[in-house]
Amino acid sequence: MFDGGKRPLVEVEGLKMYFPITAGLFRAKVGDVKAVDDVTFTIFEGETLGLVGESGCGKSTCGRAVLRLYEPTAGSVLIDGEDVLAAPPGELRALRPKMQMVFQDPQASLNPRMTVAGIIGEPLDEHTTLNRAQKLARIYELMDKVGLNRDFANRYPHEFSGGQRQRIGIARALALNPRFIVCDEPIAALDVSIQAQVVNLLEELQDSLGLTYLFISHDLSMVRHIADRVAVMYLGRIVELASRDALYEAPLHPYTQALLSAVPEPDPNAETTRQRIILKGDVPSPANPPKGCNFCTRCPKVMDLCRRVEPEYREVAPGHFTACHLHNQTAGQTAA
Repeated sequence: MFDGGKRPLVEVEGLKMYFPITAGLFRAKVGDVKAVDDVTFTIFEGETLGLVGESGCGKSTCGRAVLRLYEPTAGSVLIDGEDVLAAPPGELRALRPKMQMVFQDPQASLNPRMTVAGIIGEPLDEHTTLNRAQKLARIYELMDKVGLNRDFANRYPHEFSGGQRQRIGIARALALNPRFIVCDEPIAALDVSIQAQVVNLLEELQDSLGLTYLFISHDLSMVRHIADRVAVMYLGRIVELASRDALYEAPLHPYTQALLSAVPEPDPNAETTRQRIILKGDVPSPANPPKGCNFCTRCPKVMDLCRRVEPEYREVAPGHFTACHLHNQTAGQTAA
């Protein structure tokens, strides 16, 4: 495992991202939408941490808060030992080249009025002192890396397919030689036939450049392919985090078990015998989460304790963390 020999590159501790709810004539604050609520994880150098969960659980908000594209409510984020959340604007600007993002929708994240060369070269204009010839050489080098034809440098985003536009976004993210990249559902807006190409490109770039990824997705099959460890998120909190194989083969949290039971099996015989776990009810509102465990309103294994006490997020096996009363020592004995 990565934590054996590699050092942590990204350390997130107690991260909270609350959006205020206002009402009335004077827009007084009446509550909070708890999009990310006390999230803690570590990403080691050169690894990919997959962050999965259903739509609206706070995955993308978490990724943006880690890079301080949103101003988090509380918590700390250390990237290569430097506190991103405490950095004043000047220092934060100097930290930006280390951390970059590949956005979900390549159509919306590229300026339609700029050429490919302009889009890829924009970070170089902002953060380097390269002259025009050096900049063009770097743009061509980046286009080669992501598999784009150099002849397309003066074309506009609308002239490209979705997969090619995502390659432009990846080239822009690589322009400043970052160490850490947040991939926010980079394949969600692409055709299935193109998704594998983009994921393979990300893996090749990771191997050649030593990149570290936070890979956000709701596609569990793709996360199994690319991630080294996987964190499962529900209603703003991480409910389970483990190595990929441990999580997919023996999930501990009832929500993880339900998620994985929905992944189709390629083997027809296994598919017919597969037991689906159907969750009842709707996801509660992050503006008014339930008391105790966030998942207690839908959990098939709910106990009375779950409705009263919030479960502690703890390590229940080496490298395997979960927040569930079933795996607390006292609750485990009662449940048994």
